[in-house]
Amino acid sequence: MSERRFGEWIAIRRHGHVAELVLDRPKAMNAVSTELGRGVTEATAALAADRDVRAVVLTSTNDRAFCVGADLKERNSFSDDDLRRQRPYARACYTGVLDLPVPAIAAVQGFALGGGFELALSCDLIVADGTAVVGLPEVSVGVIPGGGGTQLLPRRVGAARAAELIFTARRVEAQEARELGLIDVLVDAGQARAEALALAGRIAGNSPVGVRAAKRALRLGHGLDLRAGLEVEDAAWRTVAFSADRAEGVAAFNEKRTPDWPGE
Repeated sequence: MSERRFGEWIAIRRHGHVAELVLDRPKAMNAVSTELGRGVTEATAALAADRDVRAVVLTSTNDRAFCVGADLKERNSFSDDDLRRQRPYARACYTGVLDLPVPAIAAVQGFALGGGFELALSCDLIVADGTAVVGLPEVSVGVIPGGGGTQLLPRRVGAARAAELIFTARRVEAQEARELGLIDVLVDAGQARAEALALAGRIAGNSPVGVRAAKRALRLGHGLDLRAGLEVEDAAWRTVAFSADRAEGVAAFNEKRTPDWPGE
């Protein structure tokens, strides 16, 4: 397993075609400081440019927290001008995860609050263990979710449910989070990373061209009326239908063998 660092607190570890994006600031429970945010931005840019990556898993080295959100100790020292200057870097951190062209899976253990939950929401799937506690408590400290939470959460659970969770700032434990659709897969304590990596491995076994196109169709088509959505799907289909991956997939099916995906 190889590792590449992006600043002090972010690493990419490779597991074949699966890349593990590691939040590695355990003493601060991965609080999103300016430096950590820049590391995420740089790492996601590298992942997006790597055609050998077929799936990404976002993990934490802290057993008690996936990420507790913005670094409020750092923010406490900011002037208004400092906060304005930091805003583009903060946005880039979250959009870097959101814009990954391959499926991304968050492996959540312990606290995923505020910006930490927004990092998870920016992924396509969330795997959490029984210790998980999630929520968007920003209004309790005088701000609002700023990493996509007001837009991503209602797309998951509906407008009314998202409003209740954001307005009350309440924290939701793992079982209820699964029932509400805040997480997708619930596993035993300590198993989130392993399950997320296994899920990513299953995804990575499929056509990389096909999976990228499917993600693009899902993301771009969401919220459109049916006919517009079908046009998005058709455009994505055309990028796959005449690809080397499609030819290999059909040949492998007929020859009863595992495909050797060209990835183009």
